[in-house]
Amino acid sequence: MSTLKFTQDHEWLRREDDGSITVGITDYAQEQLGDIVYVELPEADAAVAAGTQVVVIESVKAVGEINMPLAGRIVAVNDRLADAPELVNGAPLGDGWLLRIEADDATGLDAFMDEAAYQDYVASL
Repeated sequence: MSTLKFTQDHEWLRREDDGSITVGITDYAQEQLGDIVYVELPEADAAVAAGTQVVVIESVKAVGEINMPLAGRIVAVNDRLADAPELVNGAPLGDGWLLRIEADDATGLDAFMDEAAYQDYVASL
């Protein structure tokens, strides 16, 4: 069973069986954004440094930017979001995932919060 990790920027990360890491936004983040109407995804196969903006999410009330949580190469993007950006609202931890990366150093995943720590973090906001 995969374990989710969370960033302070409200992204979630999940290591997949093939070693890639799936990235999306949390339920809290999608609630704060409201109804998502557009998602701009990066090109697959791009090498990206940690902290680099990789996704733009537009909602009816705001524009959000997603930064690369770990340095690596983008191995897949969720093309379904081009025609159905609302998937991020309906299933942010499932069908609404954003991209998959092959991290330069996957051990960096351990530095992020587990679910309990993330829930405490959100409660403190």
